[in-house]
Amino acid sequence: MKRVALWLATEVGEGGIFTYTSLREVFPSTTQIDRRVRDLRERGWRIDTARHDGTLGSDERRLVSVGEPVWESGKGPGKKAGGLNGARRREVLMKDGNICRSCGITPGEEYAESYETAQLDIARRPVRHADGSVSTELITECRRCRMGAPQAETDEARTIAAIGGLGSMERKLLASWVKADQREFGKVELLWAAYRTMPEGSRALFRDSLEASLQP
Repeated sequence: MKRVALWLATEVGEGGIFTYTSLREVFPSTTQIDRRVRDLRERGWRIDTARHDGTLGSDERRLVSVGEPVWESGKGPGKKAGGLNGARRREVLMKDGNICRSCGITPGEEYAESYETAQLDIARRPVRHADGSVSTELITECRRCRMGAPQAETDEARTIAAIGGLGSMERKLLASWVKADQREFGKVELLWAAYRTMPEGSRALFRDSLEASLQP
């Protein structure tokens, strides 16, 4: 992993594109080269695939940002700082309901737009508190969400303060969702969510179709 990381940092560089084929050519004796790359993601490296960057081919990867310099002395393979044992990992998964806390998907469930199935990871989420301090807490996320939003931060104080802006009925409704740890989305909300994910050309067509449906 150290040799792979150093090659990526110095030869590919941030913003550069590489393939697993090129890695295998450079390191022909290294087994499970794709696993070495996944291990780097666990150490703060952001490496995008075609799912995150539409300009990439299916076999291409982009080194977006370099994380921990694992080739330096005292870093790299071995137990990671703050590493989780199996018991702690299971505890976090159980407390989070065994679902991704960013998108709600469950392990093994297929993403709506593909045949890819979800795998859950334990991520470290910065949490900003009322006194301005920031701590890091553990949260369950699927790999897609964790790689797609590595800088996500929870503003704990702001979110809690927003409760004060709700009416009595809104608070009761919210409390029911919190108690069940889920909510059912109506057809309008599902359509709105789908609309927000469309490219601009598709959004324009959707808007025109919606306007036409409102005409007498």
